[in-house]
Amino acid sequence: MNAALPVGIEEIEAAARCIAGRVLHTPLVFSSALSERCGVPVGLKLEHHQATGSFKLRGATNAVLSLSHDERARGVVAASTGNHGRALAHAAKAEGSVATICMSHLVPENKISEIRRLGADVRIVGKSQDEAREQVERLVAERGLVMIPPFDHPAVVAGQGTLGLELVEQMPDVATVLVPLSGGGLAAGVAAAVKARKPTARVIGITMDRGAAMKVSLDAGKPILVEEYPSLADSLGGGIGLDNHVTFRMCSELLDDIVLLTEAEIAAGMRHAYAQEREIVEGAGAVGIAAILAGKIEIDGPIAIILSGRNVDMGLHLRVMNGQDNPFRKEAVV
Repeated sequence: MNAALPVGIEEIEAAARCIAGRVLHTPLVFSSALSERCGVPVGLKLEHHQATGSFKLRGATNAVLSLSHDERARGVVAASTGNHGRALAHAAKAEGSVATICMSHLVPENKISEIRRLGADVRIVGKSQDEAREQVERLVAERGLVMIPPFDHPAVVAGQGTLGLELVEQMPDVATVLVPLSGGGLAAGVAAAVKARKPTARVIGITMDRGAAMKVSLDAGKPILVEEYPSLADSLGGGIGLDNHVTFRMCSELLDDIVLLTEAEIAAGMRHAYAQEREIVEGAGAVGIAAILAGKIEIDGPIAIILSGRNVDMGLHLRVMNGQDNPFRKEAVV
């Protein structure tokens, strides 16, 4: 791995020590159904079992613990598509701080209500994460709050990378890691950890086919603004920030490929997770399974799939389980 990257294995190992006892060391289980389908062992990293229902607790906890006493006393603020907000609200409360979370109108109500339940100050702004991020910048300027971004922050990336350390320990012969891809905090951290421990392993980012900001940006060679659409994988929505300092470069250098999925393919992944693996996951958490089912992954050895979150509206989950492939079709037509 390029030692000049913003986050390396030393930072990830330090994060693992920092957050030990505050987040779960999540299990990795093998899927008989997917292993039989692929002809190689397929492991499922059950990160959706974290206390806040997603991997985001790792990065948020590491970032909050990296703050000074004065910074925690001022309060923290972030833009979020839901899961980072919930994790930051939880981590801030645990350390005696208060979180303010800015979200767009596209964030599902079930995620908003959980963030409020944790005592955060919730602001609903605009129709995209970029608009929510503008509100964050205003609050930093006006109230002196400390911004903890959902992905483009070294402490956040290092915290997410601890998942990669666990994964390689649990599955040392892994050849391919499938990681949900949005702003790149999880993908960058996991790729840095996995490639430091297992340089021959491939790390593939998986995302939806409309509004895939990191994919569009990497193709363009620079961060690009994209339109945000409703999706079953709502946690993967939003831009990467035109002033991205960490994750764009790391994803560019560390990811071996990016796979795009339709809404129907994401729905199929959610259904498989429930019917075959007995796991309830949101669309973003099912994209690795979906990519396998869609035949979009080249199989060259054991595969690890990160199930990243479970914070799905249960009414929506029921509709998908009953066969609905794209609940947002009418809204998303352009």
